Amino acid sequence: MHATLSAPRRRTALHIAVLLSVVASLLSFHQTRASAHGTVVDPPTRNYGCATRWSGPDAPGMQEQDPMCHLAWHQSPDAMYNWNALYANNLGEDIEHVVPNGQICSAGRAEAGRYGPMDNPGPWRMTKVGSTFPVQVQDVARHGADYLKIYITKQGFDPATSTIGWNNLDFIKQTGRYPSQLDYRTEVNTSGYTGRHVVITVWKASHMDQKYFLCSDVDFG
Repeated sequence: MHATLSAPRRRTALHIAVLLSVVASLLSFHQTRASAHGTVVDPPTRNYGCATRWSGPDAPGMQEQDPMCHLAWHQSPDAMYNWNALYANNLGEDIEHVVPNGQICSAGRAEAGRYGPMDNPGPWRMTKVGSTFPVQVQDVARHGADYLKIYITKQGFDPATSTIGWNNLDFIKQTGRYPSQLDYRTEVNTSGYTGRHVVITVWKASHMDQKYFLCSDVDFG
């Protein structure tokens, strides 16, 4: 003989089922978005680094060990869950006039400003590099690349205290095309850089005018 739930218990069970369904949908949404498009994985971008080092906005120890990630997770968790959708469409080639100063790391505050925290100045965790280092773009969607453009913040500019403008950048190189594949790699050769800098990779996908603006914090020592 089966027990019959009272009306309040039926309502509670229904609410729990709905809540679980919503949570499952959100997890599915984040996982789906994070399995498409791509980003720079080496040296890791700001939001890719935050997403891979920390499980969520309340991860223990993050505030003390990684304060910029803690701030970014709380300002826009979607920017971390969707770490490889940081792009803007149909910008044309005059990107230095289309993407405003101070908004380069968020692709001009793309997607209603979702990636705004990526523009925050501060002590982002850095990757140590030498005068020559690789940049690796991982393209899970295999869009192909018309080119990669590499910029580095000028010597003497401090990205820990100031937002980045185009006049704060040295243009380093532009690659040729890459066929559709998982990884696009290029060697970056520099001289005269020391200390904290930001490497900005602009990846133009080949399937449409879709440009990714990918900021990686590095330490030249």
